[in-house]
Amino acid sequence: MNTAGIVMRLAWRNLWRNYRRTIIMLMAISIGAWAMIFMIAMLRGMVGDMIRDGINALPGVVQVHHPDYRDDPSVENLITMPSGEIESVFKEAQIQYFSPRVRVPAIVTSERASRGVTLVGVDPAKESLIQAVGSNIGEGRNLESVDDSGVVIGHRLANKLETSVGKRIVLMSQDRNNEVVDRGYRVIGLFTAKLPAQEEMFVFSGRTVVQKMLGIGDAVSEVAVSGPDYKLVEPLVQEVRQIFNGSEEVLSWQELDEYLSAMMGIIDGFVFVWIVVIFLALSFGLVNTLVMAIFERVREIGLMLALGMRPASILSQIIVESVFLLLIGLAIGNVLAYVTMLMLPAGIDISDLADGMELMGASDVLHPTINVKDIIIVNTFVLFLGVLASLSPAWKASRYEPVEAITKV
Repeated sequence: MNTAGIVMRLAWRNLWRNYRRTIIMLMAISIGAWAMIFMIAMLRGMVGDMIRDGINALPGVVQVHHPDYRDDPSVENLITMPSGEIESVFKEAQIQYFSPRVRVPAIVTSERASRGVTLVGVDPAKESLIQAVGSNIGEGRNLESVDDSGVVIGHRLANKLETSVGKRIVLMSQDRNNEVVDRGYRVIGLFTAKLPAQEEMFVFSGRTVVQKMLGIGDAVSEVAVSGPDYKLVEPLVQEVRQIFNGSEEVLSWQELDEYLSAMMGIIDGFVFVWIVVIFLALSFGLVNTLVMAIFERVREIGLMLALGMRPASILSQIIVESVFLLLIGLAIGNVLAYVTMLMLPAGIDISDLADGMELMGASDVLHPTINVKDIIIVNTFVLFLGVLASLSPAWKASRYEPVEAITKV
């Protein structure tokens, strides 16, 4: 048997000499690895849900506006290309998930109360493709076409206005001449949203109906575009910019919502800090285990050195022992994390913290998300730092003088 085989065999045998201590250390590493992966999965899931909910709160992953619309979201700042032409050019570009909208500030009034809202004129068929807010109807029915003269409002707004399906409300806004225009609508449906605050923000009606009310012809306020992956949005941004050729402002969701964009960067930093903190706690146990194992085998190490084993082989033996310990612990921790994810198919209900989570833009159900990249980082980082931590006791063991080690009591 070659030297490497002997070193690995001795390391494996020595690992189980004191099996109680080894099992305790394996439990510590496994729980530590599980805690790292599960906590990171929870953070990734929370941020992912926040981003998806933010994207679905009407923006899509890309938005197109008049250059002045975001500063002044009125009917004076509309996209110059009419909605009919927009649909034609997007179909030619083979962009399937898009929705031209009219979106203006408005006042909604019922028999008992008034509220400031955002009035959105939509094409319901296109809205369902990009899965925007307003698509999830909890009571009544959804809009059926761009000519639908009904209105869909949120459950919370209905409660604030003390109205319900079948009743009439009045919506007021401004036209291009800065004149107040109003129109009576019948509530045909109540929608639910993951973020309850969104149920008070938006009121939906057919796009053509809203255009007639505001007197803007075939013009729209924005075009929302959706894509398969919110993380890979730049190619879609460039494609949409080519369609409008610089005449309109085309922005990705990162530019539209800097808070959500910053959260992705913050989470990466937190992941690194979390791994380091957990490993620092594990490293004390790992080093202690190896030091005690070496202390118990001082005479044996001295005898091996006296029989001609090189110090490098002693060093390798201790490091391999550490690697075995880490690999087994990490494997168990990874399996535990995966099983935990399987046990939470519907997510974690945090409705008791709903008010606080709503302020952060998160829903009341947390869906942990396992990221393969994070698992690789955790395992690599722990393995690397674990080997690094084992170098000190391994180096000490390889530096023993044979005679001194054999005669040591």
